[in-house]
Amino acid sequence: MSSGGVMRCKAAVAWAAGEALVIEEVELSPPQPMEIRIKVVCTSLCRSDLTAWLSQAQPQIFPRIFGHEASGIVESVGEGVTEFETGDHVLTLFTGECMSCTHCASDKTNMCQLLGLERQGLMHSDKQTRFSINGNPVYHYCAVSSFSEYTIVHSGCAVKISSIAPLDKICLLSCGVAAGLGAAWKVANISQGSTVVIFGLGTVGLSVAQGAKMRGASRVIGVDTNPEKSEGAKGFGVTEYLNPNEHDEPIQQVINRITNGGADYAFECVGDTGMVTTALQSCCSGWGLTVSLGVPKNKAEIAVHYGLLLSGRTLTGSLFGGWKPKSHLPSLVDMYLRKEIKIDEYITHNLQFEDINKAFELMIQGKCLRCVIHMPTN
Repeated sequence: MSSGGVMRCKAAVAWAAGEALVIEEVELSPPQPMEIRIKVVCTSLCRSDLTAWLSQAQPQIFPRIFGHEASGIVESVGEGVTEFETGDHVLTLFTGECMSCTHCASDKTNMCQLLGLERQGLMHSDKQTRFSINGNPVYHYCAVSSFSEYTIVHSGCAVKISSIAPLDKICLLSCGVAAGLGAAWKVANISQGSTVVIFGLGTVGLSVAQGAKMRGASRVIGVDTNPEKSEGAKGFGVTEYLNPNEHDEPIQQVINRITNGGADYAFECVGDTGMVTTALQSCCSGWGLTVSLGVPKNKAEIAVHYGLLLSGRTLTGSLFGGWKPKSHLPSLVDMYLRKEIKIDEYITHNLQFEDINKAFELMIQGKCLRCVIHMPTN
């Protein structure tokens, strides 16, 4: 077992909310017990990175290294790590799986009690950072921080994958694509012949669409205010497109009218709690199910009239599509290798690490799905 030593590497550091990232030389400590150090090969920008960078959904924690959707190769391992060795190909996990807590032992949830979503910019094990500049801490994001040539994660926050899987594509399964597919398959369990409405046609929403199509949904209605997304959405399974700005009546009324009472399933993939209410109002009575996937940008509370629930509608949340990440992700990788699911089609841009700020600009402008950022190979 090799735990390496302190190394210097390049990382894209966010110094303040909304300010351009700066490529800095950082110091990265060796992996501590039950941690691994990863050479990041490719990482992609997720909208939750953007939201956190703007500090729209959580306290300001800076300086910070964002990024959580990534693929890489194990560089060294810490004491006690037995499932990984140098050279293993891995995906990083923003929510981990310790395999031993009560939640990990249950088939009812994927929310690990030990390695759940980390919001304080620290490592799970000792609440410290592994990155520093001139002896001063640089904070993590989701205990991953993949906008760096190298990073350290808990061994429960990475999963070993097939070495033949292309790391520049498969990184999308580390968050967005897997989250959408799981919401459709595991959380909602979409039935054949059903009607589905999806609010937000980004990577997550279009992954829900792909999952709905594979489950045999008869109608997949995509809702988005960006008309440029309408045509491309068809390739992922969207059968009808609605732009709320093109209708005089509220969009939930439009959906109820064209579906004769509401959709069987509604998915909120925008990150807007007001839209959660709209999605619930777009469901049919009796059995309509709304699944919320988006990370809210500001207002965190949801306002729902009790009558919507009393009439049989259900509202539920979905974190990472319900997948237990270490247990389930390898099977999704295998599905991709067998060409049973799409991943490549979500990649609209490939950028070099030094151009990482362009990825943020493209996402703000609504001109991309996923920008894959390629780390230096030397």
